[in-house]
Amino acid sequence: MIPIVLIAYNRPDALKRLLGSVKGAYYGEEKDIVLIISVDGGGSEEVLQAVEGFEWEHGIKKVVRHEKNLGLKRHVLECGDYASEYGSVLMLEDDLTVSEGFYSYALKALQFASEKKGIGGISLYNHLLNVHAREPFYAIDDGYDNYYLQLASSWGQVYSKEMWEGFRKWLADNDGKDLASKDMPANVSSWSESSWLKYNIRYLIEKDLYFIYPRISLSTNFMEEGSHSKARTFDLQVPVLYGHKEDYVFSDIPVSLAVYDAFFENTRLKKAVAELTGSRAEDCIIDLYGYRGGQDAKRYLLSSASLPYETVKSFARCVRPLDANVFMDIPGNELFLYDLQKPGKAPKTDEGLKYLYNNRAIKLKEMAGIVKHRLRKE
Repeated sequence: MIPIVLIAYNRPDALKRLLGSVKGAYYGEEKDIVLIISVDGGGSEEVLQAVEGFEWEHGIKKVVRHEKNLGLKRHVLECGDYASEYGSVLMLEDDLTVSEGFYSYALKALQFASEKKGIGGISLYNHLLNVHAREPFYAIDDGYDNYYLQLASSWGQVYSKEMWEGFRKWLADNDGKDLASKDMPANVSSWSESSWLKYNIRYLIEKDLYFIYPRISLSTNFMEEGSHSKARTFDLQVPVLYGHKEDYVFSDIPVSLAVYDAFFENTRLKKAVAELTGSRAEDCIIDLYGYRGGQDAKRYLLSSASLPYETVKSFARCVRPLDANVFMDIPGNELFLYDLQKPGKAPKTDEGLKYLYNNRAIKLKEMAGIVKHRLRKE
């Protein structure tokens, strides 16, 4: 069994909501599940009352009350260390809620991932937003119940003992170091030193590991005020599975068409570009979101940005998801394959068309209200 670790501090209402969703989840006939509720020092009395009054019917409940305030980074790392004691760990921060089927998914995903190479962790959360470019993200559907992303998850995550200890060993040699590099999203490397997640992401990149992600989310994020959020937003809310599934069909990394790097770019597009240009996959950089840039590309750049190079071929921004326009060879003038060794005229791009592609059913009269709301939160 995987122990469930809830990470709490000073958000009593959020914690009560999480406790309710955990209590109402499906566990089959299991009666030996360990539930650990870890409360950081300095938390409110209402948090402690909610924890003490919570009844756990599926095994043993353990309450850990830290006398001193650890801070989120150290708190999460110490909670992750339960993987060494129990053989695995499932961590949930208090601003999450989980699907009824979260635990059965975790069991099946861990059983699969533990037997495979290249997997550094398991996410319960399904990204629908490229958090760097702030644009919609959808993983291309290749018929499996999962996709791969070189981005560690903090919105419901599972580690085997081997996965977690590999990260902890790396962290012991790299904690406090500058994480900026061409392979690391600037959005991530610039996070504060209180972030444990940026180190986990850097670890995945250096070791060429991926998190396995579900196509139907088993958790969602309320993004309420806390250690890493100044105000409540809905950007990270995603649909979750109602009920539970008995069977999942997981893909191996080598056969998956949905393998994404830390920039949310599909790595399989490199092969498509190589076949088109007669080059090597490593000669190309993929930048469909126009966030990454192509300064480290050896020859070819597939990008949405308007750049002064010769365009080998161009594609539309029409079908969804974004990378499908290249896989399906949809002609257009929104995505460009550049030969960086040949100067050329920068193509014209239409930001309005991009906006309409990314946003559905937005009325003009509503836009002013959205802008005002955003400005109040800045």
